[in-house]
Amino acid sequence: MRRILQYAMFISLFFVGFLVLNYYLFFGMSFLLGLPMDTFFYTVMIVAALSYPLATLVERTVSNNYTRIFYTAASAWMGISFYLLFLLLAYLIVSWIVPVPRESAGILIAILVTVISAYSIYNSYNLELVELEIPLNGLKEDLKVVQLSDIHIGSVRNSGYMERIVGETIKLNPDVVFITGDMVDGSARLHKHTFKAINRLKMPVFFVTGNHETYEGMDEVFRVLEGSNLRILSGEVIDFKGVQVVGVNYSFERNHLQNTLNQLKIEKEKPSILLYHLPQELESTHAAGIDLQLSGHTHNGQMIPFNYLVKLMFPYIRGLYDYKGTKLYVSQGTGTWGPPMRLGSRCEITLINLKSSN
Repeated sequence: MRRILQYAMFISLFFVGFLVLNYYLFFGMSFLLGLPMDTFFYTVMIVAALSYPLATLVERTVSNNYTRIFYTAASAWMGISFYLLFLLLAYLIVSWIVPVPRESAGILIAILVTVISAYSIYNSYNLELVELEIPLNGLKEDLKVVQLSDIHIGSVRNSGYMERIVGETIKLNPDVVFITGDMVDGSARLHKHTFKAINRLKMPVFFVTGNHETYEGMDEVFRVLEGSNLRILSGEVIDFKGVQVVGVNYSFERNHLQNTLNQLKIEKEKPSILLYHLPQELESTHAAGIDLQLSGHTHNGQMIPFNYLVKLMFPYIRGLYDYKGTKLYVSQGTGTWGPPMRLGSRCEITLINLKSSN
C-alpha cells in the first residue's frame, strides 16, 4: 500500500510539473505563430500534459499493443517537449539581443523540433557495435566478452528488441556475456516470455541488477528470470576460465560497493572483472585489486544537453577510463529510458577483447 501511495504521489507531482511545462510550450508557440488560445488550445494542452502520466498508469494496469503505442507516443512527446522548451528559451535569449520576427521564429522552431526529434527517434533504434581491446594481467587465454547494459525491456522495447539483441550477440560469438544492470524498465508488467530469447545464448550469461530492477521489485525480476540461461550475481565471486568475475548488485546504501568488496575474498594476484551498474567508487575497485570494472547507467546523457547534467553527477560517463592501472568501461546502454530518443549518444553492444598482458 505504501508503495502504491508513493507511486500515486510521484505521478501527481509529475503531472502538475508537466502541465506547467506544456502550458508554457503551447502559450509560447501560440504567441509566436499567432494562434488563438481557445477551448481547442486548452483541450490539446491538457491532453498532452496528461499523456505520459496516463500512459504510465494504463501500462501498469493492462498492457497490450494499443497501450504500448500510446505509451511510446507519450514518451516521445516528453522528449519533444524538452527540445521545444530549449528552443523557446533560446529564442527568448536571442530576442533580447537581436529583434526576431515572431512568426518566422515560430516556424523555424517548429521545423527544428520536427527534424531533431525525428532524427533522435530514428537514432535510438540503431545499434552500434563498439569494439575495444583491454589487456588483463594474469589472463591464461584471450577472451571475447560482450557487455550489454541498460536494455530497459518494458513498454517501448519488449520481446522483439530482446530477440534482436540476442541475435546480434550470437553473431559476435563471445565466450561470455555480461549484463550490467537495468535489463528491465519498470514501465510495464513483466512476463517470462519476454525474456525467453536469452535461452538462445549458449555461452555463460552473468547479470547484476541496476536501479530499475530495484524500482520494479527484486522478487518480481527474479520471478520472470527464473529458469532462463542467466546467472544473477549478487555480492559474490565466481571463476570463469581463470578470471574472477565479481558481481555486486545495485543498492541505495552509501558506499555499498566498498562495503561489499571488503566482505568478498578477491585474490589480487588473479585477473578479475567487476560487474557493477554504477560507474563510480573506482577508488574502492582499485583498492580491492580488481583489474577491470564494467558499468552502465549513464546512457551517455542519452539526449543533448542532458549529457552535461549527467557528467556533473557521473564524471565517468562513457568509454574507457584508467585509475592507477584499474580500468573502467562505461557503456552508453543498449536501450533507452523514458523518451525513445538519442541525440549525441548511441545504443551500443560492446565487444571487449581481453588480452593477456604477460
